[in-house]
Amino acid sequence: MEALLEEILDLCGPYKAQGKPASYIPELAKGDTNDLGICVISSDGQIFKAGDYKKPFTIQSIVKPILLLLALMDNGMEDVRAKVGVEATGKPFDAINVAEGALSSQHLNPMVNMGAILMCTLIKGRDYTERFDRLLGLTRHLAGNPDIKVDEKVYLSEKRTGSKNRALAFLLKTYGMIDGDVEEVLDCYFKACSIQVNCRDLANIAYIFANRGRLPYTDERVFLAEYAHFVNAVLVTCGMYDGSGDFAVRVGVPAKSGVGGGIMAVVPTRMGIGIFSPGLDQKGNSLAGIKALEALSRRMYLSIF
Repeated sequence: MEALLEEILDLCGPYKAQGKPASYIPELAKGDTNDLGICVISSDGQIFKAGDYKKPFTIQSIVKPILLLLALMDNGMEDVRAKVGVEATGKPFDAINVAEGALSSQHLNPMVNMGAILMCTLIKGRDYTERFDRLLGLTRHLAGNPDIKVDEKVYLSEKRTGSKNRALAFLLKTYGMIDGDVEEVLDCYFKACSIQVNCRDLANIAYIFANRGRLPYTDERVFLAEYAHFVNAVLVTCGMYDGSGDFAVRVGVPAKSGVGGGIMAVVPTRMGIGIFSPGLDQKGNSLAGIKALEALSRRMYLSIF
């Protein structure tokens, strides 16, 4: 398996330089486009890795399925569905998802920024410090890594330059969809996006979604199987932004990308995959990362379709 992963990374090497790191967050613009790593955890718990799989990077939008999961764990399916929709937007990740007339919950999607900001308000806690701490704790538990922390430089960079996200949050506030201090909600969101992970961490998280809420090795249940079903379904339709349809055709598995260059891919009942390459395509997805997943899916018949 590791020989196959090495072969795929070599095959996809030329695509690394064709992508560009995210430039709208100054710290992310420093990403090295030479980086490309992958980690796979199979259904029997075996770990396979290649390339720069140990390289740390910020989770960015890959935190969105974890935010959705914690909102489901805290509130249940019915309450979450009442607050946010599940339809693909067909728009970029930072788009204002609103049709004609007043903004409603069904205009939102938890896999794009506006819906994810709303998800922060559904996490339970005395304040947003406690809410974020619970999110970080869940991320560490799912990743099997107690040392996961926030990249302070990226967090402060996002906080300084996050004007579009502020506009989205205040629009939510205008329509009465979030309560409390908008800056506190945003601070939680910026910190969530700045959690630092590596490919192994993402593969472990993806494995648990693939294993219907159970940890590898111990088979401990972390969350209900129906929540895994819900999150995986949303990832298939919406996880790769406005490139989700093309990704479904080419790769065919639930996945979530982040502008830090990471991709978390879930192959139900078979494996979890974490991949990293910071050069992005025009839709904000890792260019070489998608090419590597496409090659792996083709070679191992991973598509769920």
